[in-house]
Amino acid sequence: MSHRFDTTAVHAAREDLASLGVHVPPIDLSSTAPVPDVETGGDSYEHLAGGGVLEPGQSTVYQRLWNPTVARFEEALARLEGAEQSVAYASGMAALSAALLAIVQLGRPHVVAVRPLYGGSDHVLSTGLLGTSVTWAQADTVDAAITPDTGLVIVESPGNPTLELVDIAAVVRQAGTVPVLVDNTFATPVLQRPLDLGARMVLHSGTKFLGGHGDLLAGVIATDAEWAARLRAVRALTGGILHPLAAYMAHRGLQTLPVRVRAQQENATVVAAWLADRPEVHRVLHPGMPGTDPGGLLGRQMAGPGAVLAFDVGDYEAAARVVDGVHLITHAVSLGGVDSLIQHPASLTHRPVAPKARPLPGVLRLSVGLEDPADLIADLEQALTR
Repeated sequence: MSHRFDTTAVHAAREDLASLGVHVPPIDLSSTAPVPDVETGGDSYEHLAGGGVLEPGQSTVYQRLWNPTVARFEEALARLEGAEQSVAYASGMAALSAALLAIVQLGRPHVVAVRPLYGGSDHVLSTGLLGTSVTWAQADTVDAAITPDTGLVIVESPGNPTLELVDIAAVVRQAGTVPVLVDNTFATPVLQRPLDLGARMVLHSGTKFLGGHGDLLAGVIATDAEWAARLRAVRALTGGILHPLAAYMAHRGLQTLPVRVRAQQENATVVAAWLADRPEVHRVLHPGMPGTDPGGLLGRQMAGPGAVLAFDVGDYEAAARVVDGVHLITHAVSLGGVDSLIQHPASLTHRPVAPKARPLPGVLRLSVGLEDPADLIADLEQALTR
């Protein structure tokens, strides 16, 4: 029986709990597993190391290959994204690295990417550390950048940190047979489902909204069975699997994901509108603000503007005074948690980005949490008046 999104968020991959006699999912912390006999053990190892899913009668062999707690989270996230499967990693960067290593293994190591991206994603592509090369394209010039060696097109929408929206379906059409990977960290499946728009892979830093409480590291890619097998094979060889305790916490986070995202989005909309009227603020960057969605993607691609915004206070010195002046809001990297965080991207998350693509020095990124927006506004007001 299929259920609506919010019901699925609560119950996905938990349907067997009553038959197990428990109310919450068990956590399997075993680093190794009993092998019933040599032949079964060998067959299981070969199957899992090659990217297969655990079959009845097989041994999990070793946590680097498979863990049932991780598999529960993967199943739940796949259902929320409308994917056949998903593959979870120890961080969002580990997940992206696996996708890049997979295209290198396929012999198509060229990537076409659209900025802005998360600074870590931009950095790993720019360095070529994993054997890939990159061509930076605009959202409407992706097709011109594709070569016979292109194995992946990467976009992020909304973009980090300045919240630009990318028309995912248009990028998919330009990419043709080249798979498109969309970083959906800011939007989450509550607001956007890239696979429905033709993307082949959806990436999340599960550290952010999926976990939602700033207490875990996680990454996950939702995709089809063919790509999931490739990604699991890379994970098995490189050892990037998500720890089972973090998987349990991320799975638990999905239960409240729709409620948190919508409430944080409502708060962000109030804060963004207040910032837009402040004389110290040159511009507010949030998909719900006038002029920030020229393609009309809100309501068509994305169900709402989200809970992250950016605002420009003019220069580095002013930005530094604001982040030094907040008291309730925490000056820290990351986003998507229940508490509000503010940071200066050009100095922190996007410091490794090429100067021409780095955010302006006066731009601050604000991840709005679940506090009363009046209290957040009061904190920003006293910081801005500095």
